[in-house]
Amino acid sequence: MILSLREQVALVTGASSGIGYACAEALAEAGASVAINFHSQAEPAEALADKIRAAGGRAITVQGDVSKEADVKRIFARTLAEFGVLDILVANSGLQKDAPVSKMTLADWNAVLEVNLTGQFLCAQAAVQQFRQQDRRPEVSRAAGKIIHMSSVHQLIPWAGHINYAASKGGVDMLMRSLAQEVGEERIRINAIAPGAIATAINQESTQGEAADKLLKLIPYGRIGAAEDVANAVVWLASDLSDYVHGTTLFIDGGMSLYPGFRDNG
Repeated sequence: MILSLREQVALVTGASSGIGYACAEALAEAGASVAINFHSQAEPAEALADKIRAAGGRAITVQGDVSKEADVKRIFARTLAEFGVLDILVANSGLQKDAPVSKMTLADWNAVLEVNLTGQFLCAQAAVQQFRQQDRRPEVSRAAGKIIHMSSVHQLIPWAGHINYAASKGGVDMLMRSLAQEVGEERIRINAIAPGAIATAINQESTQGEAADKLLKLIPYGRIGAAEDVANAVVWLASDLSDYVHGTTLFIDGGMSLYPGFRDNG
């Protein structure tokens, strides 16, 4: 069996930069038609769609805020109007609003939970509804549909000063597993990916120079990850090569979740 997503349609949320951008690009390279969702950065999303089309693929961009139910419905409607079906959802949109607990505002707590957790629920709900109503295509995909939730090592590792983010990712873990339990018998496959330290444009301060040296002490494998490391795993989880993988989280973290601080007995 070869890894191919030909004739499949993928929707990637938060795909105008970073991990989401890399995932959308990799899915297209594997043969999928891709709907590239963005919230506010239209230009890089359009540039990616142009790049995919120039390489012979199919891609559209769809603006929308995943924390708003009306926007999610519009994102899915636009994707289906263009491509007719949906095979893969990568629920990637996320944000951070960091502060110590004594200084964190309720607005910042709510904003992170609304995007990182409620947004994933709304998108997963819409995807499941679509998977149930469309005709199965076993010659294209063994599953009736696939959802990949983007979590974080901080679904497992506590993160002081980032309690809203860590709580949202802990919620994503249980959302994914409960959903997998609920819909697995329908051959809808649900999994998650938990990235560790991944170098992207928005976290350059923590992944370059002296900060990078400090960060590497937390990564047993000895390097900081690239967005492509996550994207490669997303493509595998979306393909039939992983058809018996359901209800699990794949940690893409170079061993960060092994708590390397305990290598010398703490």
